Amino acid sequence: MNIKTQSPLYHRTATALILRYADIYPAVVINGPRQSGKTTLARTTFPHLPYVSLEDLDTQISFQSDPRGFLINYQNGAIFDEVQHTPTLLSYLQGIIDNSLVNGRFIITGSQNFTLNQNITQSLAGRVGQVTLLPLSYEEFNQKPNINEYIFTGSYPRLHYNHMRPEEFYPAYINTYIERDVRQLRNISNLSTFKTFLKLCAGRIGQELNINDLSRDADIDHKTAIGWLSVLEASYIIFFLNPHHENFNKRLTKMKKLYFYDTGIAASLLNLNSPDDLAVHFARGAFFENLIIIELLKRRFNKGSVAQFSFWRDSAKREIDLIEERAGGYNLIEIKSNHTLKSNHLTNLKALHSLFHNPRLYIVYRAPQANILEKATLLSLETLDKIT
Repeated sequence: MNIKTQSPLYHRTATALILRYADIYPAVVINGPRQSGKTTLARTTFPHLPYVSLEDLDTQISFQSDPRGFLINYQNGAIFDEVQHTPTLLSYLQGIIDNSLVNGRFIITGSQNFTLNQNITQSLAGRVGQVTLLPLSYEEFNQKPNINEYIFTGSYPRLHYNHMRPEEFYPAYINTYIERDVRQLRNISNLSTFKTFLKLCAGRIGQELNINDLSRDADIDHKTAIGWLSVLEASYIIFFLNPHHENFNKRLTKMKKLYFYDTGIAASLLNLNSPDDLAVHFARGAFFENLIIIELLKRRFNKGSVAQFSFWRDSAKREIDLIEERAGGYNLIEIKSNHTLKSNHLTNLKALHSLFHNPRLYIVYRAPQANILEKATLLSLETLDKIT
């Protein structure tokens, strides 16, 4: 048996942000998907703090039977892992923190966005720095994968560190997620129907989401579909891109676009067998678009920035794949899965950029370069750092 005991070989970019927050806040919360590396990052960054797994049933019982007595053992600090299992712990921590404002004393991790944020707002507002840690970003890989391999394999650290194949990792990950998180957040009696619903979501990757169509195809009612989508979003499986909110006297779409926090999950749900399958897959362009958006999202999260992302689609079917609000203006980003740039890739940017204040124009495609074409900067996955 090959048991790895050394630290993972990936330096997490968010480490600097976490250390900064530990200097200025009594507590730091690291939230994100299961197995995105939260526990490893917390323990390697703060090795002096005792580690407490709140997934452990005995630990949960110990806390619930005597919360104050439990926390007496950790007056000097601790790493509390997966706190969504004991959300009331945050209320008790408030008293400890307020009695002695020592910064960096408590490191808290969680995998359910809604549950965690709700309890932080109620108990630790103003006392905690929050970091969202998604799976590995492209810049965190020592050996860079090619794009199709990266989309197919996804970014979960354990998969790469243990040299696992996606078919060994994702089915178990999805089943475990359903057993632990979905049943905790919402009572779902028919797991088979829910798995079908997950697959239908994967088939809509990068598309505007019509919930009526989705609920019909899944053979569930509209209200159930909305509830299940909220569970998937709260557990960092999917996220939505909103249509741009400004009214430019145009008829804009009101539907959100659906994306996955990790393309490997979507590829597994759609039964892709290898990176080569992507070359002929109907969602080839949507997978690449998802990849670029999530990479930009990771870069913003790792720096503690608020990602103000949206997209544009009007009644004339003119689209801008990604719009980012920035200080003093907008980044307008077209994402194309081609290796070759075509003149029509500039059409929408040229037609619509005058509607935005101080726009910067970008086209991201597969060619590994950073050049200028007319008013647009040409970028690739390897050069995304040029978008500031």
